[in-house]
Amino acid sequence: LYFSAQEGILIFYHIKELQYEMKICADISQPISSLVFTPDYTSLLLVTDQGTVYNYKPARSGEAVKLLDTSSSCFLAADFLTPGNNYCVSVTISGEVQVWALEDGTLLSKINLGIEVHV
Repeated sequence: LYFSAQEGILIFYHIKELQYEMKICADISQPISSLVFTPDYTSLLLVTDQGTVYNYKPARSGEAVKLLDTSSSCFLAADFLTPGNNYCVSVTISGEVQVWALEDGTLLSKINLGIEVHV
């Protein structure tokens, strides 16, 4: 079970029967608004409401790597663009949809929907 604390800490609970073990996986020092796994569960996106997206790979047990920083206070959400694990898509409250390369955080495409977006 992965979850985030309000302070920006990614925590993993390994639960087996009545026993559990807690592990702090990453500290990004920004409140995490959502966690999204790739379809094959190899990567976990950590999304902040301030427009920063981090990639965490549970098998590598390393730090979360900053993928992109939209520096937008109206940033709403991000998710993996499937099939595959090469791209992610983000959206702002103002309706701008952006496609990013996960490898280096390059903005590949964007379109404005012309409407305000809510989750």
